Amino acid sequence: MGQVPAATRALRVLRFLASLPDPVPLDRISRACGLPRSTAYHLLTAMIEEGFVVHLSDEHRYGLGVAAFEVGSGYSRQEPLQRISRRTLTDLVDRAGQTAHLAVLHGRDVLYVVEERAPGRPPLVTDVGVRLPAHLTASGRAILSALPAAQVRALYPDPSAFVERHGTGPRTLSALRAVLSETRRRGFATERGEVTPGLASVAAPVLDHNAHPVAGLAVTYPEADAHDVAHLANEVRRAAGALTARLGGPA
Repeated sequence: MGQVPAATRALRVLRFLASLPDPVPLDRISRACGLPRSTAYHLLTAMIEEGFVVHLSDEHRYGLGVAAFEVGSGYSRQEPLQRISRRTLTDLVDRAGQTAHLAVLHGRDVLYVVEERAPGRPPLVTDVGVRLPAHLTASGRAILSALPAAQVRALYPDPSAFVERHGTGPRTLSALRAVLSETRRRGFATERGEVTPGLASVAAPVLDHNAHPVAGLAVTYPEADAHDVAHLANEVRRAAGALTARLGGPA
């Protein structure tokens, strides 16, 4: 831990806080980010001074501050991920013949930020700006499969965290872990009818230079076309790899 730059530790803390719906205690931040309690406390104190974190003293909890919101707003204005991914998604649609989309993790949901619809294909629920439970979507599973186990555990602390949509999908942390383990073994994530009956998706994570999953890239297709899954998965992994390379991520 002593070899990890302070900036990297601070970014881990910010990323963890941004993934949660509510402020959390110091001990939870320390465990999730793999930091000694004293180190986490000093980092939080510095980030409070800069406005990136707020301390709710009455509740003994920490949450994101206004400065974090300003950074997020700047990202929304520049939309760098959307800009660099659109041509990749267009090429993916041309090769796969199916609609493709890019989603980012937002708490326990995925937020869809780019969609490229294939010609003649009907509109999907995964339109830009839509949020869906991450554990039910292929995009979300791709992202979650590349997160540290501690962060996944923090996102899903108990069964109440597992929102149902059509009565399918994992409902416990152990069930989700099994899905994510299979995703890592296979090299891509899948879902079949868990978001929209009759439709299925395959997805792969997009990684940054720290090998952190910044997005999930997916293709959605009719379940009747299941014979094309291997081809679609290869195309999705190829596209996700291209985006990962542009972000300086691992090959």
